[in-house]
Amino acid sequence: MKTTRTLLRSLLTLPVALLVLAPSATHAAAAAGTWTMTGSLHTAATYQSATLLPNGQVLVAGGADANGLIGSAELYNPSTGKWTVTGSLNQARVQFTATLLPNGLVLAAGGCDDPSSNCSSLTATAELYNPSTGKWTMTGSMHEPRWTQTATLLPSGKVLVAGGAAADCYNVSCSEVQASAELYDPHTGVWTVTGSMHQARTRHTATLLPDGQVLVAGGVVDTPGGKATFKPLASAELYNPHTGKWTLTGSMHVAGSNRGATLLPNGLVLVYGGGPSKDAELYHPHTGSWATTGSLFHDTDYETGQTPALLGNGEVLVVSGSLTKRGTAELYSPQTGAWTLTGSLHAFPFGVPMTVLPSGQVLVADGSPPYNNSIFLASAELYNP
Repeated sequence: MKTTRTLLRSLLTLPVALLVLAPSATHAAAAAGTWTMTGSLHTAATYQSATLLPNGQVLVAGGADANGLIGSAELYNPSTGKWTVTGSLNQARVQFTATLLPNGLVLAAGGCDDPSSNCSSLTATAELYNPSTGKWTMTGSMHEPRWTQTATLLPSGKVLVAGGAAADCYNVSCSEVQASAELYDPHTGVWTVTGSMHQARTRHTATLLPDGQVLVAGGVVDTPGGKATFKPLASAELYNPHTGKWTLTGSMHVAGSNRGATLLPNGLVLVYGGGPSKDAELYHPHTGSWATTGSLFHDTDYETGQTPALLGNGEVLVVSGSLTKRGTAELYSPQTGAWTLTGSLHAFPFGVPMTVLPSGQVLVADGSPPYNNSIFLASAELYNP
């Protein structure tokens, strides 16, 4: 069985010029904002999914701990600050996607399902969580097994899954990063193949644009013939749900994977960090071009995982940290193009999701152990803007 450090490395090492209003400021004075501890989870793990449910609770599911993959799930109640155990996944998995559907169910798809923690086995299966019953039921399987893919809820209610990898290239030499994409229909529970991307990629970003298209950017592609050798990508492309086809758009200034991305209130897309990097840039959908914007204070490397939180005031909260570094947080302002430091976390964020609650607070389930420590954390904390 792998050590904790090796397991986490295997989960992470595989790949997950604007002419108008492109702010270029870099840093500003420190901002207010504090983190407070909240109730601890029942299960200590990392790389769980986190989904905000229509009732305001947060569903955390799956992930891994020192012994391997877990299938348990639990619910966070913001009113009480407590977690309650709910139904377990039918299939323990990690590095899968979790998508809230219009009908209130949560779709979990793909991921690694190897119980030995080696992640040499990936799955194409998918299942649905019903908040009314607290149970998971199997639904249609994807056409291809994959992990570190992206999943995007389209305006039609269908879910677009794109890219990812079909093998663990950290452990074996392979050339199975995918360009394929498919659609899940909640009404039928069936997946259908749609147009493939121009570039195979994994650990990329996917952002739904106001016009209904999906912007995919960056990621990595494997280099055939070598073990764990990957080429970072700067290219980007757009998926048109009306035609089912992808078109190339402007490339980023900086190639990278495991980056964070979010749609800003002004219609631009912020992409930042990754691999490790302090770089950030903006995509303008009307011109198809990118412009650099302010740099982060801290690297957001692939030990962290990127889950930005768009706050109610339009700012973006980013957490950075690793197994060796206590978590720090900073805010991006679309108005100034500057990042400001805000309160530091109490724990070591490592591949942790962030969830914006209806109250405006941000929930982080810490999960990760200090470096070389097999005792995972079950703690959680809240960011108060």
